Amino acid sequence: MLKQSAIAITLAASLASPLALAEKIGATIANSNPWLTRVRAGMQQQAAKMPGVKVQFEDAQDDIGRQLSQIQNFIAQKVDAIIVVAVDSQATPKITKLVTQAGIPLIYVNHPPGDKALPPRVTFVGSNEKESGTMQAREVCRLMKGKGDFLLIVGDLANESALQRTRDVKEVIAKPPCNGMRIVAEQAATWSRTQAADLMNNWLTTGMKFDAVISNNDEMAIGAIQSLKAAGKMNSKMIVAGIDATHDALAAMKAGDLKVTVFQDALGQGGGGVRAAVDLARGKKVPSQVWIPFELVTPANMSKYAQKN
Repeated sequence: MLKQSAIAITLAASLASPLALAEKIGATIANSNPWLTRVRAGMQQQAAKMPGVKVQFEDAQDDIGRQLSQIQNFIAQKVDAIIVVAVDSQATPKITKLVTQAGIPLIYVNHPPGDKALPPRVTFVGSNEKESGTMQAREVCRLMKGKGDFLLIVGDLANESALQRTRDVKEVIAKPPCNGMRIVAEQAATWSRTQAADLMNNWLTTGMKFDAVISNNDEMAIGAIQSLKAAGKMNSKMIVAGIDATHDALAAMKAGDLKVTVFQDALGQGGGGVRAAVDLARGKKVPSQVWIPFELVTPANMSKYAQKN
């Protein structure tokens, strides 16, 4: 009898061990653009390091209805945690309510939620966008010596990251020594290289004059560069700035076309999202915000970022 009891106690202890736990995490990603593909890779890499942790991925294809349906399916499957890279920040209060009512931990990654406050067992893992656009705009200001005209290419107007990065730029140029800078045109290109290239073509067709281009992300900055080159308007004095420090952006910087970007750790955000999901699923406390810092990237230091994204 004693021997059987000892075996039972040992088995119970084994099941209680973190290594013996198994979590199924549902992750719905806004889209499959190059940046978010790296965020997803960070999730996959982190899950591979954690025995028993499995992540089921779904691509929302920039469709709010599709993302909500994917989340409802995760709830029906009784997953242990849900990770959301939101299609639309305005939809996150509904998502938060849906998931918390089901009693499932929720982790927003990369795209900041639009909720006024996050309830218990809901966490945002990402980078503080107040830093990104501010770093970017200050470096452009330094290169422009605080004066000149520039074009502002905005991401998705339904995305809080785009809105914050745009606010950051405007706050920087509102104060000395950067208040000699002026936005001559501002328009959204929904994070897309192709849309930004088309937008730049339209601006060039109107004969618009400018000294710099500030873009909410690298993909749009590269699209702008492509159109500037095609029109014969790209030269060593033209300043183009992006955010993310992607592989393509660093290649454009090495070629002398992109002057400024800001490193955002895609793998770090994805991995941090999975760690937070597992901790919450296991009953541990996680802060409502987990910050992954931004870092300014210029031609002087770009080599150290070559393998990071």
